[in-house]
Amino acid sequence: MLNKLERKFGKYAIPHLIVYLIGGYALGYLLQIGGMITNVNFIRFMTLEPYYIIHGFQFWRLITWVMIPPSNGILFVLIMMLFYYQLGTVLEHTWGTFRFNVYMFGGIIATIIGAFVLYFIYGLIGIPHAVGIGNYFTTYYINMSIFLAFAVCYPDMEVRLYFLIPIKMKWMAVVYAVLVLIDVIGSGWGGRVAIICSLLNFVVFYLATRDYRRVSPKEMHRKQAFRNAMNGGPGRGPGSGRGYGPGNGRPGSGPIARHKCAICGRTELTNPELEFRFCSKCNGNYEYCQDHLFTHTHVK
Repeated sequence: MLNKLERKFGKYAIPHLIVYLIGGYALGYLLQIGGMITNVNFIRFMTLEPYYIIHGFQFWRLITWVMIPPSNGILFVLIMMLFYYQLGTVLEHTWGTFRFNVYMFGGIIATIIGAFVLYFIYGLIGIPHAVGIGNYFTTYYINMSIFLAFAVCYPDMEVRLYFLIPIKMKWMAVVYAVLVLIDVIGSGWGGRVAIICSLLNFVVFYLATRDYRRVSPKEMHRKQAFRNAMNGGPGRGPGSGRGYGPGNGRPGSGPIARHKCAICGRTELTNPELEFRFCSKCNGNYEYCQDHLFTHTHVK
């Protein structure tokens, strides 16, 4: 289904979407600082409050809540923006612009729907003018969905926790998942609805695709060509018709590598710690390791 949607609406996808989201955070933080100076709480006019949207026609709240930054110090906000800029950029390169747009807007739309569902539920149980729902619905868990998606795509990539402690993404994801579970258990129904809706994009998108490299018919063709090459059949790109052993790369020299970087020649046999991905912008069956995926010159 996503392939059909991409063919039809892919031209409308917003490139570098993460830059606009981070820019929104920056603007929201400036408004927060301005509110401290002028003693005007601008943020309270930006929250996702269904009551004010329905009864006060404050439709801008459908967008402005995405701009509200975390309530932390400026150093934390700067680190957070840089961190999610890097994650978002890599995910867009990995999935493609359209799929990254679907993922992000899916989380935002699901969160908005969740806020209105919760508002109407409150109305059914005798709280017809519930105000304060916006406190539950923030971008915190949407940001977390970016992190979890990155950890799924690059589980063995190592980052420096607090710039000092090396830790793999998959273990950080486990910690975050446990924290989310604790939040779900410890929150009321308002908090639970907010958490589930904000992370729904991660659950649905991951279960629907499983392998993010299968993102278009061209990608599927490249994967099939690669399999043909490994089996000695016709294929395009580096290594067509050959199997690569862990040593000299000649057929029959050892176990056949299924992944080989077109730049450095490393495989999952010689360097099992590496992640390998096909490049969606290269014309042909070209696969790269994590060190060269975003630095190579695209083959046209």
